[in-house]
Amino acid sequence: MSNDHHLLPANFPPPWASAWGEDGFGLFAELHYSGVIQRFRWLLPGSFWMGSPPDEPEREPWGDRKETRHRVGLSQGYWLADTACTQALWQAVMGENPSIFNDDLVKPVEMVSWHEVQSFIEQLNRQIGGLQARLPSEAEWEYACRAGTETPFSFGDAISPRLVNYNGNYPFNNGEKGEYRAATVAVKRLPANAWGLYEMHGNVWEWCRDGWREDLGCDDVTDPLFDPTDRDVARVLRGGGWYDDGGDVRSAVRSGDQPFDRDHGIGFRLALG
Repeated sequence: MSNDHHLLPANFPPPWASAWGEDGFGLFAELHYSGVIQRFRWLLPGSFWMGSPPDEPEREPWGDRKETRHRVGLSQGYWLADTACTQALWQAVMGENPSIFNDDLVKPVEMVSWHEVQSFIEQLNRQIGGLQARLPSEAEWEYACRAGTETPFSFGDAISPRLVNYNGNYPFNNGEKGEYRAATVAVKRLPANAWGLYEMHGNVWEWCRDGWREDLGCDDVTDPLFDPTDRDVARVLRGGGWYDDGGDVRSAVRSGDQPFDRDHGIGFRLALG
């Protein structure tokens, strides 16, 4: 963790934190809510290549969802949940559990629309002063997923079901076939990336704050966010899900859906600030 104070949170520990510290991944702080713990990681500002190079295997599997490579700068650090929101946290806040794979409350919540996630966030922010929970922007999401890498996955040029929950019958780039779990797995079941973030590839697609755009363009940008006032426009999904092919859970893969749609492969991850 850098000692450059302009890179650090404005307040540490933050007012909402019940526990905090620093480990090999950097600063963390924990939100404790009705017996449920959600850890957040402090991500430093920086820049990265968003999208994929033209020679990346299985690039742009859906022709209308471009992965145009461009340089992105993020001028502010931010807190990001180290896991997708669990069923336990959703149930603690909302009083119900919509998930299909509901045999373990430590699995990510799914079957939640973008609109329902907004209701969850509003309820959480009302109850916890100073939290300022939100969804990450699409750029914040990919920056976190890549964790300083430029390879198809944060784990390198290849994955296996030992690292990522996806359909192992359809491996990336003609790789070796592996297990297909045909369901979500509990959060933190699989290895974290280099920044201490779990299951950013596969398991569940994750809603982002941005409205959907087919192509983000090739221009250099800083702190990009497309958050239209019309809440009924399609919104971005990132990361791939448990039922997707190996190529569909790459760092650069992009999708979107209508904000009222829900699916047993769609969840979300909280950002703060």
